[in-house]
Amino acid sequence: MLSPGDLLRHRVYLPWALIPPGEMVELPGRGGSTYVTDTPGPSPDSPTLVLLHALGCTGLLTWYPAIHPLARRFRVVTMDQRWHGRGIRSEEFSLRDCADDVGALIDVLGLEDVIVGGYSMGSIVAQRVWRQHPDKIQGLLLCATTDRFRLNPAEQLFFTGMGVTMLGARGVSRSRTALTAARAAARALDLAPSDIHEWATRELRSTSPWAVGQALAALGRHHSRPWLGDIDVPTAVVVGTGDRVIPARRQVRLARAIRGATVHEVEGGHAMCVLEAEKFVPVVVEAAHTVDARLRDLRRRTSS
Repeated sequence: MLSPGDLLRHRVYLPWALIPPGEMVELPGRGGSTYVTDTPGPSPDSPTLVLLHALGCTGLLTWYPAIHPLARRFRVVTMDQRWHGRGIRSEEFSLRDCADDVGALIDVLGLEDVIVGGYSMGSIVAQRVWRQHPDKIQGLLLCATTDRFRLNPAEQLFFTGMGVTMLGARGVSRSRTALTAARAAARALDLAPSDIHEWATRELRSTSPWAVGQALAALGRHHSRPWLGDIDVPTAVVVGTGDRVIPARRQVRLARAIRGATVHEVEGGHAMCVLEAEKFVPVVVEAAHTVDARLRDLRRRTSS
């Protein structure tokens, strides 16, 4: 897991990559605006990847090493989810709301041929996007994913002990935490990421401890196993074989529950999207291309 202290002290290696510009986008009917980056693909009719981030991160912090490699074929869109980064602030955090926000963003940007990709928490939201808005997406790219949590003592510890740690002292009010997060996000707006560690630290700090605690609680209630077999869009699952948060066998089991899903393995842990990007990026590009190829094949068969 990434931590601000490790980033500030340069204890972890972060790959350098161009950080695409973004802007705040209003999502009508969703209670506010969120920060979105929209990187064009090689042509106006390129398929679109909407990428959703991990717990406690932002769209850019999770996906920045992969955006430009993916943009060689896709239009690549990232967004900050509720109570993360510069995402929508609301009274409650729910995965259902996060999925509805994605559906609203697809409408606002007029996106077509959409593949929704998610990493860890983002992969859970991506599953729910298919569940709640099956008419808006054509494919799924699920990374470091699962159908449910709290299945073993390690996860119980993660969702209880980690949750308590991130929530902090009981005396910290939600409104005060929200103000702190908003100020951190505002500072991030003015940051030129000449130092990737400084930029990443500010991205990480733009999400409040309260938000992480709420998201942990929501993830602990997630259970998609009963309807995974109903997913009817081309799906690729990127599996970290060294993942200690979500064991690889569980990720593979999820893939097997989705008809026709392909499995793409990476020798990496749960933070491989950034800390082991040199391994992760080529595999996630391959996985995205696989989903796109299957979509094009389906269209050819449908039209013939």
